[in-house]
Amino acid sequence: MTLSISNDPLPVDFVDQQLVDAEADSMPAPQLPAIRGMVGRFILGASLVLIAFNLRPLFSSASALLPEVRTELGLSATGASLLTTLPVVCLGLFSPLAPRLAQRFGSERTLLGVLLLLALGTAMRGLESIPLLFVGTALAGGCIAVGNVLLPGLVKRDFADRAALMTGFYTMALCAGAASAAGLTLPAERLLGSSLPAALAVWAAPALLVALIWLPQAFAGKMQSARAGFRVEGLWKDPTAWKVTLFMGLQSALAYCVFGWLVPILRERGLDGVTAGAIVSVSVMTQAAACLVAPHLAMRGKDQRVINVSLGAMAVAALFGLLFAPLSTVWVWAVLQGIGQGGLIAVAMIAIVLRSRDAHVAAHLSGMAQCVGYLLAALGPLIVGLIRSWTGSFAPSAILFGLIGLGVALAGWGAGRARYVGARTIEIKAT
Repeated sequence: MTLSISNDPLPVDFVDQQLVDAEADSMPAPQLPAIRGMVGRFILGASLVLIAFNLRPLFSSASALLPEVRTELGLSATGASLLTTLPVVCLGLFSPLAPRLAQRFGSERTLLGVLLLLALGTAMRGLESIPLLFVGTALAGGCIAVGNVLLPGLVKRDFADRAALMTGFYTMALCAGAASAAGLTLPAERLLGSSLPAALAVWAAPALLVALIWLPQAFAGKMQSARAGFRVEGLWKDPTAWKVTLFMGLQSALAYCVFGWLVPILRERGLDGVTAGAIVSVSVMTQAAACLVAPHLAMRGKDQRVINVSLGAMAVAALFGLLFAPLSTVWVWAVLQGIGQGGLIAVAMIAIVLRSRDAHVAAHLSGMAQCVGYLLAALGPLIVGLIRSWTGSFAPSAILFGLIGLGVALAGWGAGRARYVGARTIEIKAT
């Protein structure tokens, strides 16, 4: 075999993509689904969007009922912290399994398994058992990790001519799933006869329904095996790659603090559970809009340093407002936090693309940022819970938010510089 190094400039259409497949050159290139016509393509696109919707309710549904979970199940403050942190840890730990599973079973069939096991793990949380609550959460978190990696690749593969549109729908579906769980879990608990187990388990239903919708796609084409023809060298030793990774991880820490603890924070301040959930739901839906706008703003300047720091400052300042400002202004702070946090998510994703010389470097940089970043992000909600346990109040969490915000600013300034990471792509060609 021969080795050749790819140093081609970054294509313009590649820069426009907001989502990067975390292990593109390790995944198979499955047969396109055996569907034809606009109706079939619409069903496929709608199915992918519905799958994305199911990748976030796990995080905010338990948060909405966290006081009830602690009371009815006798969960300690430390246990509550671990419960909010566990799924984020799973995102980092299990994401490397995705390309191997796709290589073995195909992306479509792997996603079917993800949906079925996600439904099982979510349902297990409603069995009124602390061990099963944690086991179910870990199982569902692992499934979400695999789905996070595989789904963007399918979106790009099957909708290359509508990548921007499908990326927008995909991002909005992620936010809609989180927002729905934050806003509807407590009303669902009351509608189901004040049954905490039923309210926790009810989010298994949409995952199971989408699995049934996805079933024909999973078996529509033959599986293909593919061997990686590229490898990337020098990524893990590159300072810019680590700045991008830290930027992704620290902004994710803020995001999962919001998913995991903002409802309890607002309830502690005196708001009822339904109102607190609605406020978080509005904030998360605002993130979806910001995700669509921020990348276009980021691309206008010569680099992204200023916008990275500005969005981080907005997100943290809004969290301070949610913690300490008069409750009459809480909706304003929720919207501002959504703008800042949603913008951060988007510019962190675009940083992976802009700092990469080619698609293969971007794929591996995304994998590095996803694995390390999520493990780092898991510390955020864990420490918030520990602070609440040690001090009896969420107010001291402001110190943590400020420190994370400082880290976001420093890493975002470095990740926003107009330079490529010092990694190189080596193409392996058989002779």
